[in-house]
Amino acid sequence: MITVMLFDLYTFYIPSYHVHMKLFAFALLFCSALGATNLAQLKQVQTVYILPMSSGMDQYLANKLARGGLFQIVTDPKKADAIFTDQIGEGFERKLDELYPTAPLPKEADADDDSSKDDSKSDAKSSTKEDMSGGGMMNRASSWGRGKGTFFIVDRKSRAVIWSTYDRAPNRAADTMDHKADQIVERLKRDLKETK
Repeated sequence: MITVMLFDLYTFYIPSYHVHMKLFAFALLFCSALGATNLAQLKQVQTVYILPMSSGMDQYLANKLARGGLFQIVTDPKKADAIFTDQIGEGFERKLDELYPTAPLPKEADADDDSSKDDSKSDAKSSTKEDMSGGGMMNRASSWGRGKGTFFIVDRKSRAVIWSTYDRAPNRAADTMDHKADQIVERLKRDLKETK
């Protein structure tokens, strides 16, 4: 009996297979270029403000970063190039708005100011009623802020995450937290060396 094979055993004969592989390779190259851009931004960071973290990890990180000479740690957030945090999401955005308030938009002068005041009063009353009845937008708690062991460096101006890592401590003992801070700083040093 003769067996006729229509396909190779190890590769599929699909005309678009090679096209898809080339597109995949291009996408992979594009994503790695984006990562290099973030590392280039990280290389430009000179000063860092560290937000309070769970279990006092901010103190351990500040100690290790200052001793390692990677960044200058500042206590005034306005002098920082970047923010070091262990959570992102709505709470983090609110904290950034509190630390770096944006200038209010100039109010436009309307000819009929009195009528707009009356409209705004009625809108405020209706939005209050909606909030009490549950009809308005509610602030939902984000799961982004609940990650344990995630650390981010966020660019102050663009508010983009320029570096992140995951390193969860098995317990909250001081020696363990100090060791984890050391590992995080070593990983940051390695990533900074890659940009040279």
